Amino acid sequence: MYRPVAGSRLALTLRRLRSRFGIAAPRVAVRTHLPWRWRLLAAVAVLAGAFLLAGGIFDTGRRFAGFDRSESQSEIEALRERADALSSEVERLRGIANAAENSQKIDKAAIEELTRQVKAREEENTRLKESLAMFESLAKSSGSPESLSITRLRVEPMGEPGHYRYRMLAAWRGSEAKREFKGNLSFHITARQASGRSTVIIVPGEKERNIGKFAVSFKNFGSLEGSLELPADAKIERIEARLLQDGLVRASQSIPL
Repeated sequence: MYRPVAGSRLALTLRRLRSRFGIAAPRVAVRTHLPWRWRLLAAVAVLAGAFLLAGGIFDTGRRFAGFDRSESQSEIEALRERADALSSEVERLRGIANAAENSQKIDKAAIEELTRQVKAREEENTRLKESLAMFESLAKSSGSPESLSITRLRVEPMGEPGHYRYRMLAAWRGSEAKREFKGNLSFHITARQASGRSTVIIVPGEKERNIGKFAVSFKNFGSLEGSLELPADAKIERIEARLLQDGLVRASQSIPL
């Protein structure tokens, strides 16, 4: 049998063929060429499938754990509806409370007005009783000599410190008390100052006398009322009211305070 001689051209050709197609030949990979758009679409599809699979696995796990998303959503809606209902109820109750408060204010104002009216009626009733007592006294003394008197003297503090209101009845009785009495009213007030020193305050002062603030006139009897303004820091101990005519004291009455 004929064998090629080593180093011949035929031997070299055989070696090359063996190295290319034999056991020692390099590996060859055959790939199909695809456009990049299809490759991107395939990658997106794979990712979407992975996400869907992961979501399904997650929902399945929550269901096995006792948590259902649809049930939780229903519970959230029910809680939201309950919160809205409670908000409406709160608004309704707030409206009722405001109406009750307004009604209470109205009732309070009405009670205060009624109390003021009752107090005014009581004061009026007291004055009427005093006037009645004065008439009875005048009737009993109609034949007695002429006399001037002060009765029912009252002095009460007002809301502001140092301000007082006085009220008294003056009567001119007797068979000759026909003409109108004209004179002046004067107050001698014994007070204790903040230093502890006792002092006498005379009202009216010179300025008030000049304007005739305490001038009085009446026939038979009169109800005399007015206000006094005294030092706010003075503690009033006694007040004496005097009726003067032509500079002379015709009648007086004093009361402690």
